[in-house]
Amino acid sequence: METVRTAQIHPRSFFCIAGPCVIESRSAALRCARMLADIFQAAAIPLYFKASFDKANRTSAASFRGPGLSEGLEILAEIKATLGLPVLTDIHEPWQAEPVARVADVLQIPALLCRQTDLITAAAATGAQLHLKKGQFLAPWDMDNVVNKARAVAPVAGRIWVCERGTAFGYNNLVVDMRSLPIMAQTTGCPVVFDATHSVQLPGGLGSSSGGQPEFVPALAQAALATGAVSGLFFETHPEPATARCDAHTMLPCAALPALLARWKALHALVSGPATTGTGLAVANAPRPWTT
Repeated sequence: METVRTAQIHPRSFFCIAGPCVIESRSAALRCARMLADIFQAAAIPLYFKASFDKANRTSAASFRGPGLSEGLEILAEIKATLGLPVLTDIHEPWQAEPVARVADVLQIPALLCRQTDLITAAAATGAQLHLKKGQFLAPWDMDNVVNKARAVAPVAGRIWVCERGTAFGYNNLVVDMRSLPIMAQTTGCPVVFDATHSVQLPGGLGSSSGGQPEFVPALAQAALATGAVSGLFFETHPEPATARCDAHTMLPCAALPALLARWKALHALVSGPATTGTGLAVANAPRPWTT
């Protein structure tokens, strides 16, 4: 099977980052990756396979974290070699950047760690593509500071993506301000990714784990694409979400993807172009809240 390769994609080409939240086992990861390779090949959409070797930010210490760095990288390397899929995984400590970059095409900085300067600069120094997730506590224009930390080390254009994954809205809830997408595109100059599944998460909502409202993923993804500011979608998916060992309450079932991808691809093609407010004014010229 020939897969869509995505090592070099145009900044405004539509692409997806998808996979299970965590590597549950070698067989489970390979099963999901094979399903996604077939689905995305049929859809002709570039795919980055995502899975974490360690979830260091789980709600409870008793939660499943993954196989760890060594075994996890072996599994990701096998997926990359056997299926031809570029892979993305997150790092949590600066020392992880170099060994992970030997395998992963993209290093992801988790939202809760987006202000960790040493982590960001270590990731940037590897020369890998970076996926910088916006913290739930940051304004969209604050991501410019995060991006500049990486650019100070690796100023290569197009090497950084910024990601919206919802903003804390009271307790155990997130909300997505769609204005943040064109704002981040304008202020950072980076391609913007929308995280459609973490945005419907209810952090800690089940006490010892997070809940979620996956029924709203399609609507939020469509709204994000409709802004014209989004280059890619991030979402976690699983062959059987109810059995997932992490983020089971926000996962999309793999079987639902073909119909969703067709809709999302068509919508991106319809609206892609320079991000504006819809009035012809660049969003970077819009006043920030404290100036109004």
